[in-house]
Amino acid sequence: MMEGPWVNRKKYEETTVSREKVFEGNFISVYVEHVLLPDGRRATRDIVRHPGAVAVLALDGDRMIVVEQYRKALERSQVEIPAGKLDPGEDPLEAAKRELLEETGYTARDIRHLCSFSTSPGFADEILHLYVAEGLTRGDARPDQDEFLDCFAVTLDEAKQMIREGRIGDAKTVTAVLAWQAYRLTGSFL
Repeated sequence: MMEGPWVNRKKYEETTVSREKVFEGNFISVYVEHVLLPDGRRATRDIVRHPGAVAVLALDGDRMIVVEQYRKALERSQVEIPAGKLDPGEDPLEAAKRELLEETGYTARDIRHLCSFSTSPGFADEILHLYVAEGLTRGDARPDQDEFLDCFAVTLDEAKQMIREGRIGDAKTVTAVLAWQAYRLTGSFL
């Protein structure tokens, strides 16, 4: 059994006193929540509610399939692994298969869950489900109407260089590259 301060999770818990929705977008909502802290004081939290997302570390031999697209929030293009948000009630595995096909045109003989993680737990509830896809077959990409992207393959060394250059800078892709590197070194993704 693990020991340490994290065992007693209740001692960190914040109780919501009131909640106000201040924005409703296409797929996110923003709330201002007033909370009671564990020591009795009050604080305010800005919370983004997100439906969740999937991402795919798609491996084609010694190469990883990536897409490059413009990210308005960053005002620049980024190289990323294929990814997208979950539709209401959608199974994450099915969403991973859908996003891989839509963004890259690839289907996978073998696709399995690697891990799930919070993307920005300080202000958002988004959970991202990361999958590994192998045994790829190339087909035609079917990007959404508002998606403009290029699909290509990179080696592990090229991906690491893109991280150093800032061309890859998002958490899901950096996590995927590190998991791929661990797999190459140890035979295990984690």
